[in-house]
Amino acid sequence: MTIDNPPSSPYDLVSLWLSEAKISEPSDPDAACLSTVDGDGYPNARVVLVRQIDEDGFCFFTNYNSKKGQELQETHKAALNFHWKSKGRQIRVRGDIEKVSPAESESYYQSRPLGNRIGAWASRQSEPLDSRQTLIDRVKEAEQKFGETPPRPDHWGGFRLTPITIEFWQEGAHRLHDRLIYTRTSPLEWTTHRLYP
Repeated sequence: MTIDNPPSSPYDLVSLWLSEAKISEPSDPDAACLSTVDGDGYPNARVVLVRQIDEDGFCFFTNYNSKKGQELQETHKAALNFHWKSKGRQIRVRGDIEKVSPAESESYYQSRPLGNRIGAWASRQSEPLDSRQTLIDRVKEAEQKFGETPPRPDHWGGFRLTPITIEFWQEGAHRLHDRLIYTRTSPLEWTTHRLYP
C-alpha cells in the first residue's frame, strides 16, 4: 500500500505512515502542527500530540480555556500538519472540531503520568505568568491538595478533528513531489485525486 496504489480509506495510509514514522523519528512521531484562527481572522499554529486516530478522526487533548481551546470552540474548524523529515513525508488534515466525550477525556487523563495530571491543575494555560516561581508554587499546591489521585479538571479534555480533506505528500527528486488528496463525500466515503507538486 503506497501513495502510488492508495487504499479506499485514507486512514489505512495514515496508519501505515505513522507506524513507519514510529521507527524512524527520534521522538513524538504523533506530533502535528495544529492551526486555528482567532476572532480577528489571525492564524495561530502550535505543535500538539495527536493521541488517537481512527475512522472518527484525529484526537488531541488540552486545556479548554487555553488560547487554542477557545479558538477551537469559537470556530469549530482547524488544520493539522504531520511532518516526518526522516521519511520525507507530510500529512495535511483539515476539518471540523468537536469535544470528545467526558469518558474519552477521563480515560486518556488517567493514563497520563502523575506530573502531567498535576500540571493540568497547576497551569492556567495561555494566561500571563508573573514568574516561574508562581507556577512551581501552584504545582506544589496541587500536589498537596490531590496527592497521587488528582481528578480530571473540568477545563481539561479532548478535541476531535473530523476531516473533510486529508492530503499525503511524499518528497520527490528535483522538487517533483507526490501529492494525493482525499476529500470526504459522506461519513464513510472518499474521493481521491492527485495534485501538482
